[in-house]
Amino acid sequence: MTETDQNKPTTSGPPGGDDSLGPLTDHSYDGIQEYDNPTPSWWTNIFIVSMFWAALYMAFIWLTSGGLSPAATYERDYTASLKLQYGELGDVTPDAATLLRLSKDEKWLRVGAAIFQGKCVACHGADGSGITGPNLTDDSYINVKHIEDIADVVTNGRKNGAMPAWKNDLLPVEQVIVSAYVASLRGKNLPSVGGRPAEGDKIAPWETPK
Repeated sequence: MTETDQNKPTTSGPPGGDDSLGPLTDHSYDGIQEYDNPTPSWWTNIFIVSMFWAALYMAFIWLTSGGLSPAATYERDYTASLKLQYGELGDVTPDAATLLRLSKDEKWLRVGAAIFQGKCVACHGADGSGITGPNLTDDSYINVKHIEDIADVVTNGRKNGAMPAWKNDLLPVEQVIVSAYVASLRGKNLPSVGGRPAEGDKIAPWETPK
């Protein structure tokens, strides 16, 4: 018998085995036989119960309106986070009174500066003095006549996307806060990083609402 033949499984293994441990399989490998014992019943039962439990759990989590799904949990946590960040502002609108008030509030100016740094510096520079976008620190504006026009430009953009619209990327309250920050830059008269002259028309000071 060759070595290859010796390694082949046979169906006529040596007889024997302890009957109390169960029947032997009808094959052997290298003279080794196995007991043909089923999985313990408690193991099988746990497996079956686990499958039923998984199905019920998934149905409950995803199909009920109890707010336990990952999407509902995220929405709840996100709303709570927004309340922590902006809750004290309440429902703000981009009117002149709100923008003027926030443009003088140091706390919200810091928040507005952070938003500005994340979204606006590529075009307007870190200090707002302008690069490819206009200088925001002088008294001349291209699309702004009144302070509330700033919020409209931030929200809806201008020049066919040269000034992008941020209405889909910033929350409404964030649009108001960053608009107030931009309004606060007026009058600093910083030299433009890109060497851009004043653009647009020089406008009157921000009007104080009556």
